[in-house]
Amino acid sequence: MTLTDQDFEIGAFVPGAEALPDIWEDTALAYRTREAAIGRARLNVPYGKGARQALDMFHPSGKAQGLVVFVHGGYWHKFDRTFWSHYTSGLTERGWVVAMPSYTLAPVARIRDMTREIARAVETAADHISGPIRITGHSAGGHLSARMACRDVALGEGVRSRIARILPISPLCDLRPLMNIAKNDILHLDADEAEAESPVFHDAPDVPVSVWVGSEERPVFLDQAGELARVWNGRHRIDPGRNHFDILDGLLDPDSPLIADLLS
Repeated sequence: MTLTDQDFEIGAFVPGAEALPDIWEDTALAYRTREAAIGRARLNVPYGKGARQALDMFHPSGKAQGLVVFVHGGYWHKFDRTFWSHYTSGLTERGWVVAMPSYTLAPVARIRDMTREIARAVETAADHISGPIRITGHSAGGHLSARMACRDVALGEGVRSRIARILPISPLCDLRPLMNIAKNDILHLDADEAEAESPVFHDAPDVPVSVWVGSEERPVFLDQAGELARVWNGRHRIDPGRNHFDILDGLLDPDSPLIADLLS
C-alpha cells in the first residue's frame, strides 16, 4: 500500500495542535530561565561549529546518576532544543543530567548529516558527565535516537559502551515512504539514503531498546514503532490514551512508566 501525505499528517488529527508550539516555547523558556538562575542549567554548550550545533544541559539538585540525551522532533525540519526544556524535569528529579541538543535542519542538512551531528552531541555531553548514558527522542528525534544504536554510527567505543538503554518515542524508522510525499521537497531523501537511515534495516543492537508510541497516534506511527520493536527484539510499549504530542507528558512525571522504562 502506498502511503500518502495524509498518512503522515499529525496536527490535523489532534484537537488544539496549532496552539502547542507557543505553549511549548513559553513553558520551556520559563523552566530554562528558572533552572539557569539557580545554577542547574548549562546552556549553549557547543558540540560543533555550526549555528545549531549546541546543546543545553539540565542538572539534578544532587549527585548525578548519569546522562540522558533527549533529541527533539519536528519532522527533521522544524523546532530546536528551546521548545522542550521543561521535558527534562522528570528526569532531573530522578537524579539524571539531561542533555538536549539542537541540530541542523532540512533543507540545509540531509538526514544523514543530522545523524552524524547527534552522534557528536552525544559524545560531547558524555565528555561532561560520567556514568551510564540513556538516549531518547521524540518523532524525528525518535528516529535519530534509534540511529545511535546502529553500528554504522561513528560513536567512540568508550561512549558506546556506556549506553544503557535507547528509547525512541513515536519514531519513524522506515523512511522509504517519505520519498513519495510532499515533505520530501524539504528532506530530499533518495532511495539509498532512505534505506541507510532507516533503523529497521540495521541489525538489532547490543544495547537494550524500548519503543514507545501513543495508542491514539496515526496508524503509520503505530505500525513503524511496532516494526522497530519486532526487528530489534525490543520492548514495545503502547501508551494508552496518548497522542503524538501528549505522550511526552510522561517525561514531566518522575514516577511515570515512561521514565521508569527509560531508567530500567
